[in-house]
Amino acid sequence: MREELLEIIEKNSKITATDLSIMLGKNEQDIIKEVSSLENEKIICGYNTLINWDKVDADKVTALIEVRVTPQRGEGFDKIAERIYRFKEVKSVYLMSGGFDLTVIIEGKTMKEVALFVGQKLAPLEAVLSTATHFVLKKYKEHGIILEDEKKDERMVVTP
Repeated sequence: MREELLEIIEKNSKITATDLSIMLGKNEQDIIKEVSSLENEKIICGYNTLINWDKVDADKVTALIEVRVTPQRGEGFDKIAERIYRFKEVKSVYLMSGGFDLTVIIEGKTMKEVALFVGQKLAPLEAVLSTATHFVLKKYKEHGIILEDEKKDERMVVTP
């Protein structure tokens, strides 16, 4: 039940315990206890709202930054990842395989603000060897949700 419950909540965090109990065929009180237990165990870490910022008149720039680092003795990548994720601009940090070590996702108001973050805060860190910044130009799908309205074929059907 736990995995199925998590999958439902991940898609819709506003779903009620009543609806969950019906969907899962379980007692509502059991659902409430299970959700509370998942929160206490830090399996459910929070509830977020996905906003399509392109439809709002707000200045937001998202950047993905590839970071190559020197792992710290006895700490591996964890210590430098922690230093990076503590910056308020940082939304996500992932340890990667391949040509670089960490992916850092940040948001800023302008490309210049992102560049200043990289140049003044991220790149100067002792363990950072190099960075490569990629700006997100347009988001089509995020967290499994399609952000674009699906285009309808508005061509007229012509028959002989």
